[in-house]
Amino acid sequence: MEAKTVKWGNSLALRIPNSIVKDCGLSENSLVDISFRKGEIVIKPMRGRYALSELLAGITPENVHGEAFMDEPVGQELL
Repeated sequence: MEAKTVKWGNSLALRIPNSIVKDCGLSENSLVDISFRKGEIVIKPMRGRYALSELLAGITPENVHGEAFMDEPVGQELL
């Protein structure tokens, strides 16, 4: 699909056709990752971004795991 860039301040803007917007599940103000790889511009929707407070709120006494790797100190750890 062909698209045209337009001037937007000191940058260029690109309109994403509605059919692609729907296929990608984007909406207004969606975050996307833009990168340049092997001569191509790659635009990917950002998924799964969470705030630390949201993740910590999901920890309960029922789902917290026990300690791991509680072996005796070895090597330089003894100093």
